[in-house]
Amino acid sequence: MVLTKQELKEVENTFIGLLKSEIGPLIKSYTGTNFHSYDDKSNGVDLVTALDKQIESLIKSVLSSKYPSFKFIGEETYVKGATIITNDPTFIVDPIDGTTNFIHGYPYSCTSLGLAEMGRPVVGAIFNPHLDQLFHASKGNGAFLNDQDINVTKRPLILQKSLIALEGGSERTEGSQANFDKKMNTYKNLLRESGAFVHGFRSTGSAAMNICYVASGMLDAYWEGGCWAWDVCAGWCILQEAGGIMVGGIRGEWDIPLNRRCYLAIRGGCDQIEQKQFAESFWTHVAGELKY
Repeated sequence: MVLTKQELKEVENTFIGLLKSEIGPLIKSYTGTNFHSYDDKSNGVDLVTALDKQIESLIKSVLSSKYPSFKFIGEETYVKGATIITNDPTFIVDPIDGTTNFIHGYPYSCTSLGLAEMGRPVVGAIFNPHLDQLFHASKGNGAFLNDQDINVTKRPLILQKSLIALEGGSERTEGSQANFDKKMNTYKNLLRESGAFVHGFRSTGSAAMNICYVASGMLDAYWEGGCWAWDVCAGWCILQEAGGIMVGGIRGEWDIPLNRRCYLAIRGGCDQIEQKQFAESFWTHVAGELKY
């Protein structure tokens, strides 16, 4: 089964309607309301998880009703070792990306709705209701921010002159072979004067938002390890439709699966040769392979 451009656009519009009418208002109304639970960490986590599950259940109900033959993978219903991405049309969903932001009331949490076919992202919609930013795209139909075409300004893509999204992540175990130390050493390599000496880095606390900002050209790249398919599926489609590319976070990984868990998103607004040279230059500063 290969969906047509028209069918993909229909899914995109379904995503948009669901995000605007139901999911966005729900997230916006609950963000930053759990401060009272900070005295008991488990309660705070349980409250957020309950809302995550509620939103995911709502999304699954709506999408399964309209597209009963499509498969569904969500962060809250994922089962390690059992949930796999096949070639079938599959919704890949993150009900709240940027959960820590959501708890604190920091306005960078969003819902990420993606569709994959043949293991590749083909539709994506990401809505940050706090900033009223709705990014959306489908394969062959272009990329949009609030229904306006995303047109990345044409300009050179050079590592030393780049602004890059980086994240601390939730995995903080230290040690010479730990992913955390490899990530921190990579950040040092990118930032220090004797390394890549990039212009700077930014962190939204949301993989989906980081990818969208690369897609729109506000950021030049985003490097991350530890993400899951639901963190990147929707953004990946938006990025590609805006002229950007997604490659692996490790040297030489040009063609990666959705669940690779280590990614490098690179903006458009330049030619493919520049993107390739940027990736190769970036990889020289990665301080070891991240293993998940």
